Amino acid sequence: MDELDTALLRILQSDARRTNREMAAELGIAPSTCLERIRSLRERGVISGYHAAVDLKAIDRSMQAIISIKLRPQAMAAATTFQAYVMRLPQTLDMFMVSGASDFLAHVAVKDAQALRDLVLDLAKRQEIADIRSSVVFEHHHRTTVLPL
Repeated sequence: MDELDTALLRILQSDARRTNREMAAELGIAPSTCLERIRSLRERGVISGYHAAVDLKAIDRSMQAIISIKLRPQAMAAATTFQAYVMRLPQTLDMFMVSGASDFLAHVAVKDAQALRDLVLDLAKRQEIADIRSSVVFEHHHRTTVLPL
């Protein structure tokens, strides 16, 4: 990673729809150089994909929560399967395997408190869960850009 790679990442993270020519002009490099650098960033796994950011309120999923989940000790062998199950749920935004009192933290977005209640009760029916707790998210600030140190 050099200064040019870092500059390209900054531009792409702020607006990945910018054209190659626009980025090259902003950075003062040839379009072919710009294209080659972006291709190299993808091949090296620095850029892992492109996506559209969605406003959760616009799709009627404005209530967010963090669900803390503790698995039964004998169910830990199935942790990967459980994690995959939770990630397939349409309400799940992120899933973290963590140390401490919980084994997993699931960041979810739902329509309202009733939908959150229904989701937690459905999850609680699973045999591998020993404990489940939810915390409503009042504010969520998400960093969209990450630059190398």
